[in-house]
Amino acid sequence: MVCMGNICRSPMAAAVLSNRTAQWSSPEIIVDSSGTSAWHIGQGAHPTSQKTWERAGYKYSHSARQFKSSDFFESDLILVMDSNNYKKVIELAPDNDSRSKVFYLRCFDPALSAIDPASAQFNELEVPDPYDQSSEVYEETLVMIERAVDGLLQELSH
Repeated sequence: MVCMGNICRSPMAAAVLSNRTAQWSSPEIIVDSSGTSAWHIGQGAHPTSQKTWERAGYKYSHSARQFKSSDFFESDLILVMDSNNYKKVIELAPDNDSRSKVFYLRCFDPALSAIDPASAQFNELEVPDPYDQSSEVYEETLVMIERAVDGLLQELSH
């Protein structure tokens, strides 16, 4: 999971996915998150983000880190939150195989799966950054993430 600062969206998405796949053995899912910027390296999640996922029943421990090109070799799937993250991650990709691992998380939302990320509708696939907004905005972010994770899990279980 990749967002900008790795303190709001990507740790929230990692919390959802890791909790929902904790009992999976095939395929085994190992979840990590990172940010395209170095602003918050080593910090925990944004307090409102963490409170939001904990209120929803998810347990997750987080320390922010920056996405690096070696992540392509350690990951089968790289899920980004918005177009800025997508561009920055793609720029670090060493080859086409690496680029083929990168998707918008919301591409897996069944209601949005028909949207081409390269089309003018790409912005509908973005998870907006809730940084320092109201707790309601964080709740909306969680709902977007949960829908996308549900779709991803359906895809992985086939």
